[in-house]
Amino acid sequence: MSEQLTKPRLAPGPRTTLGDRVRQLRVARGLTQTELAGERFSKEYVSQIERGKTRPTGDTIEWLAVRLGVDPSFLETGISSTERERAESTISRAEAALESNGYQEAVDALTELKPSLSAVAAPELEFRTLLAEAWGRMYLGELRAAVGLVERARELAESPAFTDVDRADVLFRLGCCRWKLASVSTAVSLFTEAFELATRSGLPSDRLRSNILQWRSRCYQRQRDWEAAREDVERALELAEGLNDKKTVAHVYFQASLIAERNGRWVLARSYAERAKSLYEEAADQVNAGKLLNNLGGLNFLLGKPDEAIKYLKDAFAVALEVGSDVDAAYAVSSMAQVHLRTGKIDLAEEQARHALELLNGRVEHLDEIGNAQLVLGRSLLDQERLDEAEEVFRLAEESFAQLSSASHRAAAWIAQGDLATRRGDDRQAAHLYRRAAETLQDFRF
Repeated sequence: MSEQLTKPRLAPGPRTTLGDRVRQLRVARGLTQTELAGERFSKEYVSQIERGKTRPTGDTIEWLAVRLGVDPSFLETGISSTERERAESTISRAEAALESNGYQEAVDALTELKPSLSAVAAPELEFRTLLAEAWGRMYLGELRAAVGLVERARELAESPAFTDVDRADVLFRLGCCRWKLASVSTAVSLFTEAFELATRSGLPSDRLRSNILQWRSRCYQRQRDWEAAREDVERALELAEGLNDKKTVAHVYFQASLIAERNGRWVLARSYAERAKSLYEEAADQVNAGKLLNNLGGLNFLLGKPDEAIKYLKDAFAVALEVGSDVDAAYAVSSMAQVHLRTGKIDLAEEQARHALELLNGRVEHLDEIGNAQLVLGRSLLDQERLDEAEEVFRLAEESFAQLSSASHRAAAWIAQGDLATRRGDDRQAAHLYRRAAETLQDFRF
């Protein structure tokens, strides 16, 4: 019976080299250099390997591994093939969890893997781990931690062992983090650099490039550059459809719907939203399908169908609760508050706006929705003649929107403050605020 190949315990301390492992394993088995060399090599050759003066070939490593009773992978890298397979399996499960929006599950798995991964001389596994953990933490609202992880991946990617597509992927994820931190101009630069790098590489990267374009379109929407946003979405859709990737196509249609809605093309926006929702459902992506219910609720309200809007929004809230997403629940509640405000149900609008703000507390990557909820709350207070309370909430809304670097969002706050000034009979201040808002290219709608 052949001897079982196992990984022995080596002396503790800094990471060992191949030569260190050969020497320690030889000594552990009670072999001299001559005995290890046998008839195949000389004692001097074994000595050179142990001192790191020469690098054995793959065939030699396999022969030495058999002689020393370990698997070749462990002798070469310091980690057994079983350990590497275990690490790869954990990383793959985490990446699959991210695809299914299981962000906490992925982060937990990768955090548990870290202690054992640190001993693995496998930069490509560390790279995948850093990007996966960063993506999970970004969606959990841990933005600074996510940026730190991506920066570490960026350092790793400078190695010749990585491709320009790997480096483009790092820039893309860093751009996503910067977008969520409201650094829109920085995000645009990172997305542009990532897209150009991936394109120049000549390597397959259509999915990455489609994702870069649809994320950059979000930046252009924030900057009110609708033509650039539309062009990016069209290019992203062409790339995604070429892949036959339903989920990526759905992401693009989602952005196309938002662009059409901001430009007042509500029927077209609804059509795109329904298409995106259908694709998410086919891809079994319940989280994003739920988000589309929220958008469809808003679009139906804009199209004069408040009852249908409320039904969609209630369904969106139910899905958010089912998948455990406080953020998506907040968006649905905030939208319901806005519908109730505009249909005269003031008390309900106030209650729901406060609920949305509670759910979004501390989530700085959602400042746009925080500001929207603050405006709804302020207007509900204004309609109840609680003017001082409304003034404070409108001030908070302006502060929220100011952090987005979005003039159109701030204009919405100035109009609300102008309405407050009018209610107080301060026509001069109201005119100033209205004029200030009018001087921006306001595109703020539902």
